[in-house]
Amino acid sequence: MISRRDILSSAALLGGAVLAAPVKRADAALPPGLSQPTATPRGPLPYTPVITPNGGSLPWIMDGNVKVFHLVAEEVKREFAPGMIVNAWGYNGLTPGPTIEAVEGDRVRIFLTNRLPERTSAHWHGIILPNGMDGVAGLLQPHIEPGETYVYEFVVRKPGTFMYHPHSDEMVQMALGMMGFFIVHPRVHERVDRDFAIMLMEWAIAPGTARPNPAVMTDFNIFTFNSRVWPGTAPLVVKKNDRVRIRLGNLSMDNHPIHIHGHNFEITGTDGGRIRESARWPETTVDVPVGTTRDIEFLADNPGDWPFHCHKSHHTMNAMSHEIPNLIGVKQGSVEQKVRKILPGYMAMGENGMGNMMDMGRPKNTLPMMAGDGPFGPIEMGGMFTVIKIREGLTDYSQDPGWYKHPEGTVAHKVDPSKVPPIAPIAMAAPASATATSSAPAAGTPAAGTPAGRASGEPPPPPRR
Repeated sequence: MISRRDILSSAALLGGAVLAAPVKRADAALPPGLSQPTATPRGPLPYTPVITPNGGSLPWIMDGNVKVFHLVAEEVKREFAPGMIVNAWGYNGLTPGPTIEAVEGDRVRIFLTNRLPERTSAHWHGIILPNGMDGVAGLLQPHIEPGETYVYEFVVRKPGTFMYHPHSDEMVQMALGMMGFFIVHPRVHERVDRDFAIMLMEWAIAPGTARPNPAVMTDFNIFTFNSRVWPGTAPLVVKKNDRVRIRLGNLSMDNHPIHIHGHNFEITGTDGGRIRESARWPETTVDVPVGTTRDIEFLADNPGDWPFHCHKSHHTMNAMSHEIPNLIGVKQGSVEQKVRKILPGYMAMGENGMGNMMDMGRPKNTLPMMAGDGPFGPIEMGGMFTVIKIREGLTDYSQDPGWYKHPEGTVAHKVDPSKVPPIAPIAMAAPASATATSSAPAAGTPAAGTPAGRASGEPPPPPRR
């Protein structure tokens, strides 16, 4: 039972802790007052802290045997990438809100102060707790009106990757960015060297504006990792042979198949808890459905710069219109010249694809559809895209190691046309109808779909030179 005295005491202690917390600017997107979880109020931690790229963890204090946190729901300005600031809603200056970390068996007390212009609440998604702490306003508690502070208190009994978000006007509040991770570490430590948390989100932000449109149901145009888009997403820096966990959460309106290059991983957890080892299998893509989390783990044994991205191709793009005509293959040369007489600078759209349209001019506060340069030129990506940088002998995770230096002879390269082998003809499969109706051919008779002079089962002849 929480007394008024407990609440006032904890709030005072926590307020002091927040003010006194060291400010370590891990990246430019981290607002003042938040730190990466290397700064903690109580010495060494019994777990590997979670890294929330382009974000941070929520400071806490101990009040007796209770771990005390303080969330503040408020309007925030979030830079999605240089050149685009979004007027969002979130917690403690961030969207997604700061990651809450606790240990299995901890008793947590979480204050929620509402500085929004409308009422709110906090639901602890996936956590097993007393019914009255579940945060569904109207059903399980009153709405938290602007200016009010409520407190939630419960014991976290199950380790895993969970989330928090409102259950008041959630269509608007989640569309504007109100969500965050709630990580419960196991009481018995499991080896993991790098532990990342990435929240998947999609937004409808009309070019030239800054406020997401919560009325949009399906046609989103900005797709983010922790409310950042490529090239604004921080790399995941890893040392060779580190065991890596990446926690993915999805409170958007679509599923997102997240793909890794150069490695296999296993799906080791959901928002229902850990998955038994006997139930795991190797994957390179994990589909993260709406309203769920997925943990993946792998051994980083292949150095390099490895893309990590959503495999829905529109989700690795930035702002673009979805209503433009399809002009790929349409010759527009003469038309383009005529239009330029009226509109100087006009460029025909997509005659030969869109890969060369990185930065063709755009309204203010909007990003190019594809952006970011790599060591070999434009990367032509955007949205849900980042890079896992795996290095041998790494000594400092806080520094971006730069682009990977490939060993000699390990990069694809252009070749002299005279050294290109001839293109072999493709041996087409027999039509299904012919296969189904034909009987076994007589000796020496080619089967249906097999070129004359070659019996079924024989390999195709070498290409003519």
